Amino acid sequence: MTVARLVIALLCLLLLSCSSGPRLAPLAPEATVLAFGDSLTFGTGAGPGESYPAVLETLISRRVVNAGIPGEESGGGRERLAGVLEEQKPALMILCLGGNDFLRGKDEATVAANLRAMVQTARERGVAVVLIAVPRLGFGLEVPKLYAELAAGSGLPLEGKALKRILGTRRLKSDPLHPNAAGYRILAEAVAKLLTKSGAI
Repeated sequence: MTVARLVIALLCLLLLSCSSGPRLAPLAPEATVLAFGDSLTFGTGAGPGESYPAVLETLISRRVVNAGIPGEESGGGRERLAGVLEEQKPALMILCLGGNDFLRGKDEATVAANLRAMVQTARERGVAVVLIAVPRLGFGLEVPKLYAELAAGSGLPLEGKALKRILGTRRLKSDPLHPNAAGYRILAEAVAKLLTKSGAI
């Protein structure tokens, strides 16, 4: 191998190692971000203004709409999403669903299909999507592979570690299923970091 080819090869490896994953279009200052999910999005276990969407709004200086409904499964989210997108007209959606499906013993393939359909619904309307992985409770906390598979297959930025860390730390929880204010802040900070890394902020 010539010196020139060696230099080119090294540069290619350097560029690959610096890859920051899926990229998002920068959010305009007036853009709306939709936080879509269940009680983890709603903020159950914390006070007013302490949910992750409320904290995220202050971190990214963009309007963040909290569209979390406690107890909702992925199928319910799939049914209501189009109406929420039409009403709010966001530039970006943060999708965090699946926990209630897991608690009720729903099939992971069904959850994956519902999440995939929601991603498609958003993208058909020109809305970018970020995915938050929700761990399954059991003997410890396990994040189902469906989140990483969906993110990789659809080119989505994925926050795959924060909720597992939060729900595995007693001092960050208000009950066995929900973060407290400190936990939600950590989640918001992780999402803000992901949005910055992906180029949205």
